[in-house]
Amino acid sequence: MVISPSPVVRLRELAATGRLAVTAAGPERGGLVAAAYELVWPIVFARVTCRFERQRGHSVCATGVGNLADECLDRFHDDVEAVVDDLLGHARQPIRQLEAWITPRLNAATVNAHRRRRGARGALQRPRLPGWLVTGLDRDPWLTALATDILTWAGTSGTAGGRLWPVESWSQKRGLATGDWTGSDPVTVGREIEEVLSVMRTHPKWFESYVERPLGAKQPPVVAMATDSYGEPLFPLAPGDAADRIESELRDLAGAAVRVIADRIGRGEAAGPVVVEVIRTIFGGAGAGTLEQVPHSVADPIAGILGDLTEPDRVARIVAAVLETAG
Repeated sequence: MVISPSPVVRLRELAATGRLAVTAAGPERGGLVAAAYELVWPIVFARVTCRFERQRGHSVCATGVGNLADECLDRFHDDVEAVVDDLLGHARQPIRQLEAWITPRLNAATVNAHRRRRGARGALQRPRLPGWLVTGLDRDPWLTALATDILTWAGTSGTAGGRLWPVESWSQKRGLATGDWTGSDPVTVGREIEEVLSVMRTHPKWFESYVERPLGAKQPPVVAMATDSYGEPLFPLAPGDAADRIESELRDLAGAAVRVIADRIGRGEAAGPVVVEVIRTIFGGAGAGTLEQVPHSVADPIAGILGDLTEPDRVARIVAAVLETAG
């Protein structure tokens, strides 16, 4: 009985005889790819992935392949695939120590593959800022660095959760670059991104080719539905003016309060206590809808109404107004 060597052993034998690249171009390629992947991935993780994840501040991702976040795992697989292709395409001479041959080629293999992927998406393979863009940004060191990051990000496959741009990590980068940690927040960086994009848009064909088209090739971000403390979905506000929606909801609540008050007074209950109780019950139970959405352009409208019920003179005016309306 003849025992075939394991795929990795077969890979090493072919490399040692200088026949790996030739054999990988034939029908054995599928098995050799799997064997190369098994050999290569620990090297890539230890020498490439770990280092870059630490640089990105992803300390958990750097602890093991099983801890890589989704987009980090995608990058890892891309890098492994690049090194496997490099090995099977260039191992034409006898190689006795595959790991020693692979390691010094890691950087070139992964960088070249990264550039090819960017080119396939229509992005600049080596993002460089044209002179008109640098001038348009007043040669500001941070804004020009941000512009380079925008071009780089547009050509990658990664996403930033529910956002178009990774503003959190760029906020950290802004703090390091400018020393302005207080002002380096996502809102500020978001404004600066728009500032850079507005200059880029002054050259529409360039912008379409190197920003819009590569961005369009990204996988759309998927955002989980937000829920309240009870697990119920929170739906986004309908289009329109927030103040108008608040005013409309307050009118609806007031109308309901007047109808209840009129009914109870009609049954002989004292007006003062009824008005206070009904208003506190109806407005105090307003927990959903527009009134719950903050921030308001003015002070919390519900708190203002309920606060009036603690002052006797205001209660008297409210009772008089309600009686006039109900009458």
